[in-house]
Amino acid sequence: MPSQILTDLNLKRAQVGEVAPVEADNLRIAMLSIHSSPIGELGTKDTGGMSVYVREIARELGNRGHLVDIYTRLNDARQNQMAELYENVRLIHLRSGNNGHMNKLALYAHLDDFLKELEGFRTRESIDYDLIHSHYWLSGRVGNWAQERWEVPHVFMFHTVGAVKNNTVGSEREPELRTAIENHLARNCDRILVATDKERVHLMQHYGAAAETIGVVPCGVNLDLFRPLDKKKARQQLGFGQDESIVLFVGRFAPLKGIDRLLEAVAHLQHYRRFRLVIVGGDGDHTPESKSLRSLSRELGIQDFVTFVGRIEQEKLPPYYSAADVSVVPSHYESFGLVALESLASGTPVVATKVGAMESILREGETGLVVENCSPRLLANGIETFISRSHFPSADAIRATVLEFSWASVASAMMNEYAAVLRQYNFETCCCGKVSMI
Repeated sequence: MPSQILTDLNLKRAQVGEVAPVEADNLRIAMLSIHSSPIGELGTKDTGGMSVYVREIARELGNRGHLVDIYTRLNDARQNQMAELYENVRLIHLRSGNNGHMNKLALYAHLDDFLKELEGFRTRESIDYDLIHSHYWLSGRVGNWAQERWEVPHVFMFHTVGAVKNNTVGSEREPELRTAIENHLARNCDRILVATDKERVHLMQHYGAAAETIGVVPCGVNLDLFRPLDKKKARQQLGFGQDESIVLFVGRFAPLKGIDRLLEAVAHLQHYRRFRLVIVGGDGDHTPESKSLRSLSRELGIQDFVTFVGRIEQEKLPPYYSAADVSVVPSHYESFGLVALESLASGTPVVATKVGAMESILREGETGLVVENCSPRLLANGIETFISRSHFPSADAIRATVLEFSWASVASAMMNEYAAVLRQYNFETCCCGKVSMI
């Protein structure tokens, strides 16, 4: 049952003799998200669920009185170096390489510049952090370097695992440098956080990470933003027909997301005369990814059934979820699948491939369906299940299955992880001296 995931985490801690730690007061947290800004344009090449995760977790921690500084790369000279995002949360832009977008592999060569900028800012501000929380392998590398200097715990979150992506059909090949750095991080961080037990197993299998160093904290959803809206009004607002069968995809235009096989699935649904696939995301009509998907829709003869609406700001997404009969997550790989939570919180069922947390958060045949085989034909069958039947649980009933995934609940689980690693780190420091991180 999806509502039991957070409860199960607490039960696991109790079974291994862990006592739920008391939440520390007024922690100073350095959060690193170097290649992707938490206020970047969602749906573009390097800005997706991770940016939402960083932003929402930081907001919740700030609400609890913790002081969070999020460090990201300056990619536009017009950006202010520092901005107050939320109460107790600052976003700090640091120079690293040239202005503008940089390939992640090219950015690696400039991480030492980022570290120097980070140290300069920290020194000028006279800040001592209690903990480092880095996101993605580039940030993790800087996090390890900073941990050596600051002698505080380093918590790291992969978000996606390079070795898994390289074993996944449809994914672009990840460079050897990334997998080497990830292998190092898996063995040398004070705490690794993953969003699912599946990802935990991946890290142990591919990188030899020790089970006791890995904590499972699921993703969350903004329940105030994503809630059921009147379907008729939502469709009217967006210009969709009231009698259409509407299928929704939200996400980046990356091979990993499986949009090509979703288009192939739609080719099996052309017998529905009033059918529309709505695709939200992308960097614009003229990018290679967008051109390729539009070309494929023409090759399949489904261009009249597909609407590319482009990138939509997150706060404008709710009407799209409510207008849809079903959302689809056709990905080859997801570390969790944040879009599915947003859809369910909006009262819309989800058809998904067997990725991330889909098997845990979807109730088969009620709030969604996990496709056993990733073939377009079976994906089409799953979609047809939800556009052909007349009776399903109400939008409110679907939403009720994900109420425990509020960001407040996720932040509580995160604080338990922080407190545990701080307690362990302080114990090792007191009894054994500082542990060097290479």
